[in-house]
Amino acid sequence: MMCMNFFHRLKARSRKSQASLSSKSHDISCGTFSSVKDVKMESSNFGIQIFSCDELLKATDNFDSAQKLGDGSSGTVYFGKLYDGRTVAVKQMKGNDPKRVEKFMNEIEVLSRLRHQNLVSLYGCTSHHSRELLLVYDYIPNGSVADHLHGEHAKLQGMTWSTRMNIATETASALAYLHASDIIHHDIKTSSVLLDKNFYVKLAGFALCRLFPSDVTHVSTVPRGTPGYIDPEYQQTKKLTCKSDVFSFGVVLMELVSSKPAVDITRPRHQINLSTMAMNMIQNHALNQLVDPCLGFDSDLKVRRMISAVAELAFQCLQCEKEMRPSMLYVLEELKSIQRRDFEADGNS
Repeated sequence: MMCMNFFHRLKARSRKSQASLSSKSHDISCGTFSSVKDVKMESSNFGIQIFSCDELLKATDNFDSAQKLGDGSSGTVYFGKLYDGRTVAVKQMKGNDPKRVEKFMNEIEVLSRLRHQNLVSLYGCTSHHSRELLLVYDYIPNGSVADHLHGEHAKLQGMTWSTRMNIATETASALAYLHASDIIHHDIKTSSVLLDKNFYVKLAGFALCRLFPSDVTHVSTVPRGTPGYIDPEYQQTKKLTCKSDVFSFGVVLMELVSSKPAVDITRPRHQINLSTMAMNMIQNHALNQLVDPCLGFDSDLKVRRMISAVAELAFQCLQCEKEMRPSMLYVLEELKSIQRRDFEADGNS
């Protein structure tokens, strides 16, 4: 029966996880990758270009509101065109944010040292001594997954299930890579998953990311993130782990299945958070009531079986206890398996 038949597997994984953690139980308390005063903002340090504020003011028409691409927790992003013709996205860090230098440094240090086809590319930045803290990224022209599920793009043309499945797998690939590199993203959400013109994923939003060395069990930090995506155990204990990203990714999976936002105060009280709503509906065998009708859940047997398999995986990711959640590597392999599986020939529903 849907999602109930793997509780024993979850419990077994929990016991294995607890056993593996027993040998390493220490914690780190950290605010950023490295102290700002220990990092010299020179292009040679990070291998990226250092821009002047004047260059980026010119590129964005003085941060004209017509150039605005979107607002995030750490700043506002504008479309820009550099002197060499490159189109870019320029993030202007919020001036009233006491953590802005920390967030600025986080993004630079992560994106300048990591290379993955599903991570957004950082072209450069201003010096941290500049009057403005500005980050310059590759311009991703097709908006975010949130735009295509809930925004203006959704009104034009809905994404097919095949496209959503690819988005889920590519996002999982980026996250698994980050975790293998000892980094917790800390702010996974559909607005952080950007799409290029071919709908390939470029994961962004690294302002809250955290280093997670392999010899520690968690990072102690004041809970931060986006409502609707925050790991409930992290909220209670203030202990951030890679499994916090797994929970957030579970919410993203259910957004892809339902086209519903992670939080909606117009829904009944017990359904305001999509994570709670999804868990209840899956447990009550009412997944069909949650799935976006445009996906063909009721008319296409293959789509129904694939969506059911993804919902089962999301159910595992959304477990309240982190030990019950799978790793991102496991999630990635499961998504790839779902894509490869011949559901039309499979007799199981």
